[in-house]
Amino acid sequence: MLALIEKRLTGLSAAERKVGQLILAQPQDVAKSALGDVARQAQVSEPTVIRFCRSMGYKGWPDFKIKLAASLMVGVPYVHSSLNARDGTAVLAAKVLDNAVSALLRIRNDVSADHIDRAIDLLIGARRIEFYGVGNSGIVAADAQHKFFRFDLATVAYSDSHVQLMAASLLGAKDVLVAISHSGRSRELLDAVKLARKNGCPIVAITASHTPLADLATVLLRADTQEDTEIYSPMISRLAHLALIDVLALGVALRRGQEVSRVLEKTKRSLADRRET
Repeated sequence: MLALIEKRLTGLSAAERKVGQLILAQPQDVAKSALGDVARQAQVSEPTVIRFCRSMGYKGWPDFKIKLAASLMVGVPYVHSSLNARDGTAVLAAKVLDNAVSALLRIRNDVSADHIDRAIDLLIGARRIEFYGVGNSGIVAADAQHKFFRFDLATVAYSDSHVQLMAASLLGAKDVLVAISHSGRSRELLDAVKLARKNGCPIVAITASHTPLADLATVLLRADTQEDTEIYSPMISRLAHLALIDVLALGVALRRGQEVSRVLEKTKRSLADRRET
């Protein structure tokens, strides 16, 4: 419900937007408040609050208030909690974990099954799969390569921008490039993706919507997360990207069935004598 409010916020009138912003900032308090209290806190009239509820698709304030309270019962706040130096250890841990769970729930709600299916189809039929990421996303690319090579697929991961450009120049229509980026605006990554696309290579992009990388994608897997990367390195986006990689890897494994099971068994046997009994 809070995701819906945030999504529609810019399309509301200025007065109704105040109501939406108040709910996003204080969802628990609003769910316990009377209509007049909400109007006073948002500095709008009571009819404006009712119009806001109807704009969201609800009959009125009572209906909206009940649904809001129900949506908050899962115990995980949708609204991102900012970290600051005054937070104690318990608050820090709660914020980090709540933000992570909240982001994964948003990815689950936003993910397109059709896009996942199209991406899996491309990966299964690919002659070669290359995973590109720069900086923090390079770690995710390496993890993806580690998962997919065990399916006996020709895979590689590159995080160096020069190597990405050289490798992209050799990709073609029978290959697949999986590009991973939180911002979707890394110039080095975009240059490599444009080159691969020029050669006819399909692009599976794991990134935020409405970004240059998203616009270049053959298949877009949306990963819209909220975090301040100016203060600390991306954490939530990395978890979201890793989760989407897992979805793709398991999707490919299930499609290939017993063939993958036999391959994975061989890799497990190869490590059997490396473990202490």
